[in-house]
Amino acid sequence: MDLRRRHFLTLAAAALSAPALPARASADPACKVVLDWYRLVLELVRHTATYSPPVAARAFGYLGVIVWEAQAHASGFTPLGGQLNGLKPLPQDRMLRDPAAVLHGAMTLGVRKLFGNTGPTGQRAMDAMEKRLDALVKASPSDLEKGRAVAAHILDWAATDGGAQVKNLGFPDAYDPSTQPGAWAPTSPIRLQQAPLLPDWGQVRPMAMAHGAACTLPPPPDFSTEPGSAFHAQAMEVYTTVKSLTPEQKAIARFWSDDPMLSPTPPGHWISILLGIAARDALPLPRLADALARLGVAQMDAFIACWQAKFTYNLIRPVSYIRKHIDKTWEPLLITPPFPEYPSGHSTLSGASAAVLTAIFGAGFAFDDATHEDDGLPPRHFADFAAAAQEAALSRLYGGIHFRAAIEQGLAQGECVASSAIRLKTL
Repeated sequence: MDLRRRHFLTLAAAALSAPALPARASADPACKVVLDWYRLVLELVRHTATYSPPVAARAFGYLGVIVWEAQAHASGFTPLGGQLNGLKPLPQDRMLRDPAAVLHGAMTLGVRKLFGNTGPTGQRAMDAMEKRLDALVKASPSDLEKGRAVAAHILDWAATDGGAQVKNLGFPDAYDPSTQPGAWAPTSPIRLQQAPLLPDWGQVRPMAMAHGAACTLPPPPDFSTEPGSAFHAQAMEVYTTVKSLTPEQKAIARFWSDDPMLSPTPPGHWISILLGIAARDALPLPRLADALARLGVAQMDAFIACWQAKFTYNLIRPVSYIRKHIDKTWEPLLITPPFPEYPSGHSTLSGASAAVLTAIFGAGFAFDDATHEDDGLPPRHFADFAAAAQEAALSRLYGGIHFRAAIEQGLAQGECVASSAIRLKTL
């Protein structure tokens, strides 16, 4: 049985069997509500066809805000309403509320709405999760309704961001490719992918950044086919690196590949890292909610900033350049995704995620990343978040899908994006 089928069959089982968290995980039922819903969301991302990395990052952004606002309204912390672009504050009430119940009401509505287009197995899994957590929480109707009201407020805001409707899996029906030298060209024979994925995503409203171009990048090296030019040199680096990969470099490329429909995608990978830390260290609810909100906000903004730059520069991919100008038989290790090259999306996303998590947990915070353990890939240990981001970024060179400039500038762009999320007032 292949891995996709195994994960799909276990999607509903994950909700029905109430898998135990590690021994040190918080006994707080509110934390269990959050962690269980998020673990199901990682599977829903994997099995919902429209959930490419930008769309997944958007979902994690809004879910993180829902979690923070729900627990803030239950526990009296500073809400994000009034701080994020276009999000108005909800009126505070003075009732004493059960955070677990408010969060369960909020997460149930939030997940159902954001994944309303998932398949029948995903729908059954959400039903099972709601039923099981109903029994755990034993919530009052008033607290559940408060949570639903919080989520509805966030979802109404989300509906106005320009990214709520994803048609045709994100590929435009009509697209006029550029004929300029060095412009992006399709890299897949699939008919749908002759146009690039989500070309207007850079226009989606950011959460915390001022606008999509707030974290600008220097241009990539000037396009050239001349040997000795900067552009040709970076293409040769990709070419020679892929031809001489070590077993460790291949393992790194595959560990961070995070392909849609085969994984929780790059943003889900970093969410998985946070969930593992939360379970290992028994994070209390305010810390968990704060981390999920800041990380989600940074992830959504990272893909908006990255896509704005990608379609500004519209740069050719290594496989297209190398086959035309160096070696027509060359094959990258990973499948090249269907959108322009510069900057690297995983690099921008990882730079942003690492900067946010470092701001929350501190420098030198070591952890194990077991995101793909169920896929047969062993956990990897990292001395800190920056080391993980550097490895994630370099994986794109090893995979043969990005030039070095896209990797390095993507990491820098991610750090810029993260600064807006880090400045939010919460705890």
